[in-house]
Amino acid sequence: MLKDIENLPRGSRFSRSEILAGLRLNADGLIPAIAQQHDTGEVLMMAWMNEEALNETLATGRVCYFSRSRNRLWRKGESSGQVQQLKGLYIDCDGDTLLLRVDQTGPACHTGRSNCFFLRVDGDEVVITTNPLIDPETLYGGHGASGANAGSPKDPQ
Repeated sequence: MLKDIENLPRGSRFSRSEILAGLRLNADGLIPAIAQQHDTGEVLMMAWMNEEALNETLATGRVCYFSRSRNRLWRKGESSGQVQQLKGLYIDCDGDTLLLRVDQTGPACHTGRSNCFFLRVDGDEVVITTNPLIDPETLYGGHGASGANAGSPKDPQ
């Protein structure tokens, strides 16, 4: 369906259910979702959504992802309190990636940093570009970034 509408003019409208039914999920039923701070444009993180997480996010306005490490829905901030409120959801031209414009409360990364992209490749080295805003021990109530309530690096909280 997306291929059929790509040349239509701005303002053309379609049924949400029809467009969402055309999303290209991977073999595990997941689609990448990139979270971006709505007012600054800062790219915060990338996580995964399944159909249930997407529907919950659209119904509640609070961003919900699918945790691959836990094999269950994960409401952003459920253990850290650092929630994401959905401001806008965009679908890429191929229907295989989502962009979530969000209002992030506090840091988005389980390391306590504002975003998960703090490692910059610099020639033959990788440089840490930012310090944590909050100590992960404080963020996760003493469980730290590797504790029982936190996600793995692939599944940031």
